[in-house]
Parts: sequence; structure tokens; C-alpha cells
Amino acid sequence: MRKPRRLSSDELAPYVWEMPSARGQRTGVREQTGETREEAATARPPTAPTPIDWPTLFGNPNQVEVEVGMGKGLFLLTEATARPGVNFFGIEVVRKYQLYAATRYAIRRLTNAKTSCADAKVILRDHVRPGSVAAVHVLFPDPWWKKRHKKRRVFTPEFAADAARAIAPGGRLHIASDVEEYFGVMTRIVRAMPAFREVSAETSSAPVEEAGYQTNFERKARLKGTPVWRAVYERTGEAVTVAADPAG
Repeated sequence: MRKPRRLSSDELAPYVWEMPSARGQRTGVREQTGETREEAATARPPTAPTPIDWPTLFGNPNQVEVEVGMGKGLFLLTEATARPGVNFFGIEVVRKYQLYAATRYAIRRLTNAKTSCADAKVILRDHVRPGSVAAVHVLFPDPWWKKRHKKRRVFTPEFAADAARAIAPGGRLHIASDVEEYFGVMTRIVRAMPAFREVSAETSSAPVEEAGYQTNFERKARLKGTPVWRAVYERTGEAVTVAADPAG
């Protein structure tokens, strides 16, 4: 990965949202104070998860779209630049990629792009208010090649239900993958949920020069000639349910 221009923590701060810890403080405070996990647990009881206040975070009331697994941030960079009237929140579990993306946005002064290094499942479940986002993008999530890795799969029935709760009626869920098996699991989960209505689904093998690409993963897939599967679903007004897991 090419090293981005190095910015100070103060310069990056406007582009980074730190997930509160279980006791209601920002992650990393314990390390700064020297407080141990045991001392924290006995000093004060756990607090309820703190929901993100989008207007406060972005400084405006515009719609918010969330990307799960933003990697180095190409998709958010493109979308935030093209649609300045929409706010974008990218979640990435790998810190170096999150900081790489945040640096890209900070250099360009994109005030409508924020990032977080966290487990997207936890953020959607505990920190996003129901019906508060216009779209969730899950683009090229890591596949589980081995059975023992299955527990790390991002797109599960529970995750899809949390995404459905987060998306406002009429909002969209966008999914894409270059792994047919994984895409099949995702589509079977969503199609079994009354909370979603399929808008479109397609498979493309067009080269990168013709089809373009949304993420670095998609660019690599198209350069290799690997097909790309994608689908879009609209959030209905139906209740959120948890579908059976087609992956077993």
C-alpha cells in the first residue's frame, strides 16, 4: 500500500469517529489513564450504547449513507466528491486502512466524509438509530474460504436485520461481490426478508476500461476478468425479521 501523506492527529480528528467504549468513554482512554480492565469494570457499571447523532457529527441535517468495509476509501472518496449534499460514513476494521482513507478525505477537505475503525456489526446494532440512514453499502466483503473462518463472515442474517433497522423506508441496501458463492448467500438472506424489495441484480464481466470500478477490490477483479455480481434492495415498511442462514 502506498504511504499517504502523513497528517497529525488534530488534522485527522474531524474525519474520525471513535466508537465509545462499554463504559461510555472513548476507546483508548483506559490506555491513556493506565486504568486496567478490571478497575474499569468495578469502578462504574456499563452504560447503554451511545447512538450516533448524525447532524452533530457532520454539522448538517443531510442524508447519511454508510459503507461497511471501506478499505482504503475509494468508494467514499468518489461518492463524497460527486455528491456533496450527502454525508458518508465509512467503517473499516483495519486501522491502517481507516487512517489511509481518513487522510485522503482530510487532504481534500471533504467535510461530508467520516470514518471509524470498528466492527460494523457492532456499530449498526448499537450505535445507529433505527431509520436514520438513507443507504448501506456492502461492497466486496471478505469471503470465508475455510469453514473455521465462517464466524468472521460479515454478511449474516443478523447483520442484514441490523442494516434493515438502520435504513429508513425507501432507502437502499447495495451489495456487490466478485465471489459468486458469497453473493448467493447475501441475496438469499435479503430476498427472504419482507423488509427489503429487490430493485436490481446483475452480473458483469466487462473490463475495467468499460465498466469502471467502485472499489480497489472491484478494479482487481475486473483486471483479472473475474465476474462481478451486484444487487440493490429497497427498504419497505415491513417489520424486520431475521432470515435463516443459507450457509448453514
